[in-house]
Amino acid sequence: MSTAISGIRLTCVKRPWCNNMSSELRFTATTQTEHLHARYTGTGHADMTKYDWLTHQHRDTCASIVGHFPLSLYLAIGDNESIGRVKFEMTERMLQPCGPPPEKDDD
Repeated sequence: MSTAISGIRLTCVKRPWCNNMSSELRFTATTQTEHLHARYTGTGHADMTKYDWLTHQHRDTCASIVGHFPLSLYLAIGDNESIGRVKFEMTERMLQPCGPPPEKDDD
C-alpha cells in the first residue's frame, strides 16, 4: 500500500515483530525500573517510608556538597567559615540528617 502526498511517496510495511509490542514494553519498563533501583539507592521503592526517602535525599545532598569543591566554597563563603569546617559539618550531618528515626507502628 502506498500513498502520494504532494509528490512524496509513503509506503506502509507490515512488521511482524510489532504484534507483541505492549508486553515487551511492559517487560523492559519493569527491567529498567529494577535496574535504576539497584544502581541508585535514593530512587526508593514502594515500601519506602517518608523518613527513609528524606534521609536518602539529605545524605545525597551532603555528599554532593562534600564531593564538589565549588559547592563547599559557596557554602563556606555564605556562612563565613573555612571550607574544611563546612566539609566536616556536612560529614557529621550525614549520620542522622533528619534526626532519630520515628517509632514504627506494629499494626
